[in-house]
Parts: sequence; C-alpha cells; structure tokens
Amino acid sequence: MSPRAGLAAIALAALAAGACGKQEAPKVDAATEQKEALERAKQGAFGTQVKALEDAKTLGADLDKKARESIDKAEQGTK
Repeated sequence: MSPRAGLAAIALAALAAGACGKQEAPKVDAATEQKEALERAKQGAFGTQVKALEDAKTLGADLDKKARESIDKAEQGTK
C-alpha cells in the first residue's frame, strides 16, 4: 500500500468515526428555513413562476371558502 493510500484510508476512517458521533442541532428550524427559501426563490430565476403558484393557491383557497359559504346558505334555506 502506498503512503498516500494509507493516509487516505486513515482519513476516511476518522471521518466515518466522526460522523457517527454527536450531531449538531440545526441552527434554524424547518419552518423558518422554508419561509426563507420561498423568499429566495421569488428573487431567483423562477421568481415569476413561484409568485404565480402562490397566487393560484390563494385563489383556490378563496374559491373553496366561497363554495362552502354558498353550500351552507343553500342548506340553511332548505331547512
């Protein structure tokens, strides 16, 4: 075995042993990271598509709300 291969094997073993040890806690929680990633996406190359997707989700939620209200009114009228 060459000296370089031996050093590489030792370094790999040390890295593997270190990876099995304690893990650091994430510095940012998942919800915060998701919000920040969304804001970064809006500024990136696909910003227009991300904004359009958000608008579509908002529109869908608004239509669902109006449909539920309409059904509730119709059901109250039949009683």
